[in-house]
Amino acid sequence: MSALPRLFIDADACPVKDEVYRVAARYGLHVFVVSNSWINTPREKWIEQVVVDAGPDIADDWIAERAGRGDIVITADIPLADRCLKAGAQALKSNGQPFTPDSIGSALAGRMVGEHLRSMGVATPGPPPFGPRDRSAFLQALDGAVVRAKRALA
Repeated sequence: MSALPRLFIDADACPVKDEVYRVAARYGLHVFVVSNSWINTPREKWIEQVVVDAGPDIADDWIAERAGRGDIVITADIPLADRCLKAGAQALKSNGQPFTPDSIGSALAGRMVGEHLRSMGVATPGPPPFGPRDRSAFLQALDGAVVRAKRALA
């Protein structure tokens, strides 16, 4: 029998937690819901809520130290995605867009440019509004990620 992928949710601002729970239940996967404060989660033995201390990158560090080959991380945090990819995990945004080894460099560079512009007082646009199409794309992307992860762990 092969190991199953684990799902890690960078949960503080994640709009697709319920979708992750549905996919995890279908495949029998363990979910870690990692946040800086308590979040209402379903009381299932396969869902583990992890509340870390408040502070910059503490939740990210917890996830990055544990996620590895075959695991899937749900996050909008580009540096966390980079760390997880380097450890062999897959990383998905809540709109279903995957972070990949080919795309992470330009994502990190874009993040640095945005931070620089904001530090100079330039207003930069935030992410587009999250909608039903994003939710649907996420479900499809997560399902595909689980299939790839199971193959990688077989």
